[in-house]
Amino acid sequence: MNIFEDFLSKSQIFKNRDVLRHSYTPDHLPHREEQIRQLAMLLSPALRGEIPSNIFVYGKTGTGKTATVKLVGKQLEEMSERLKANVYVHYINCEIVDTAYRVFASIARRFGRSVPLTGWPTDQVYDEVKRAIDQKSIVLIVILDEIDKLAKKGEEALYSLTRINSELEKSKVSIIGISNNLNFKDFLDARIISSLSEEEVVFPPYNAEQLVDILKQRAILAFNDGVLEDGVIELCAALAAQEHGDARKALDLLRVSAEIAEREKDSVVRIEHVKKAVEKIEHDHISEVIRTLPIHSKILLYGIALFPEKKFTTGEIYTIYKKLCAKIGIDALTQRRISDLISELDMLGIINSIVISKGRYGRTREIKIDTNADMIKKILEEDYRLESLKRFEKELKNLVSLETFES
Repeated sequence: MNIFEDFLSKSQIFKNRDVLRHSYTPDHLPHREEQIRQLAMLLSPALRGEIPSNIFVYGKTGTGKTATVKLVGKQLEEMSERLKANVYVHYINCEIVDTAYRVFASIARRFGRSVPLTGWPTDQVYDEVKRAIDQKSIVLIVILDEIDKLAKKGEEALYSLTRINSELEKSKVSIIGISNNLNFKDFLDARIISSLSEEEVVFPPYNAEQLVDILKQRAILAFNDGVLEDGVIELCAALAAQEHGDARKALDLLRVSAEIAEREKDSVVRIEHVKKAVEKIEHDHISEVIRTLPIHSKILLYGIALFPEKKFTTGEIYTIYKKLCAKIGIDALTQRRISDLISELDMLGIINSIVISKGRYGRTREIKIDTNADMIKKILEEDYRLESLKRFEKELKNLVSLETFES
């Protein structure tokens, strides 16, 4: 028997699980009617052949920004086709397309130009964009999602796109920038900011009741009838509402809960599956964060994880860190830099660091692990540079305990 046969039978739970993924854009977005109306009003001049204002869209993660902009863009293109208005919408995810070269190449390819992945001067690719657009006599709306990522490495693209209309004869270009981070504009050239933020559309967080409506809408499309236990949707919504009204978190919880039920061969998604989903999502998130830490943060964290019950001072942690560095042949950073890394781990929620008063002896930081220590060590040991530490764990514990805590 083929090992995949068990997994090919039709799901008792899912009708279409893709409906619960972030990439899915529904035809109707509950509780975003006002933002849809604003965007449509601002973009409507494009249908008359005029240049719409550039738009900056912002709000916390999971507030429906991308889905709303994509929905409005899709309807704009549909109306353009009906009116023969030559309006095009081009979506770019700046987390992936994060340099000026890649942005220009993406636009050029959309209009049939053959641009290599690398190798051309950026100015040449930009010229190709201008020629490709101007030959079409169009109004182009460029959506730059997570525009703050582009601001770091591709500010040239923002500068050029906000001024491209002065270099075009037959076509017009407008930008929609989407960001979770309003502060990123602090690092931009003032000329870009004035052009980019002609109009702003704000997306407030969803409350629990609104998240229930969103999940109910998706559940009808995603699940077979009668598979959700009473209270499952409400619990997913309530948990996500605690996380700044994040619809993505709510959808993830519902999808993972159903996947857990499916793996357990249960025909109903229950409250207990939601509780397991919370643990799994949290575990997966922390695991990914730990895997992508710089090497010195990993060494530091490994040292703290050796003593899960211990509350450390910065000086004690630094002593352990230096011993671990010596063991694997890596030059140690200064104590000041390690203090910064401790603050970063604290912000990520992996460790807990609090400042306590020692009276006339001043103030110090008290640091302890805030996550499952065995899980952390297991993830860290996946890094070939740290795998040898496992062999020396007992020796390190004895050595460090004697020298650090009993001196």
